[in-house]
Amino acid sequence: MKKTVLLLSVAIFVVAASYTFAQDFDALKKTSTYPGQVGEWNGFESHDFQFEGRAAKLVFPKAAANGNPWIWRARFFGHEPQFDVAMLNKGYTIAYIDSAPLMGSPKSVALWQDFYVYVTGEFKLSKTTNLEGMSRGGLYTTNWAFEHPDEVASIYIDNPVLDFKSWPGAFGKGKRSDSDWADVLKSYELTEEQALAYDKNPVDNKEGCKKLAEHGVGILLVCGDSDSVVPGDENWKPFKELYESVGGPIELILKPNNDHHPHSLKDPTPIVEFVEKFDKTSLQ
Repeated sequence: MKKTVLLLSVAIFVVAASYTFAQDFDALKKTSTYPGQVGEWNGFESHDFQFEGRAAKLVFPKAAANGNPWIWRARFFGHEPQFDVAMLNKGYTIAYIDSAPLMGSPKSVALWQDFYVYVTGEFKLSKTTNLEGMSRGGLYTTNWAFEHPDEVASIYIDNPVLDFKSWPGAFGKGKRSDSDWADVLKSYELTEEQALAYDKNPVDNKEGCKKLAEHGVGILLVCGDSDSVVPGDENWKPFKELYESVGGPIELILKPNNDHHPHSLKDPTPIVEFVEKFDKTSLQ
């Protein structure tokens, strides 16, 4: 009888301990850093984690292409995802870090560089990345690329903000966003007067464009011809002219009768082909 009671007590203890361990493990999955919380995104394995106190994500292909190429998405992860899914099917990893509300400022550039060093070191992703920026993502991608041209193969920007005076400032024909303009002033540490005189927006940054051109960085613009939020003649048009003037390879896909939305293309094949043309990672 005593032996039976002892065995029963041991069994209860083991079950209770196992239940506690399972609870602890579940809690660990929800709060740990990488690999963080493992999940699924469009049929691919995703990992959500914290990096320097910010939400970050990696989505891995089922089989990585030679050299571990990757797409680095700026802002709005999951919006119009057809290009990202297509690249995952090509063996590219998708990376993202939530750097709002830094708006491509020097603080944003520094955070991005820390993240770049981390993912290329920890996960052996290619030393050259392919940037993807929708709308304000244009500021994030180009400003980081200007500082690190040797770490970029291509840049795909979609109805991009390339002059914060146009949007969110609306000191031209762009639409005003008071909260986002406040973010610009705070992140760049500028007064409004200083912001209006700022000469390092991508549309002004000839030196940055020259460095990208010297490294052969390909830039693809996908833009609506009737963008009323981020007007083309204040953003992508002067930027395209500037990059061409320094010999940079840049292409434009212009969508007729399209406003700021929708972003991307229903069939992302032209974007995929552009990236593959400039990203030589898998050939190394």
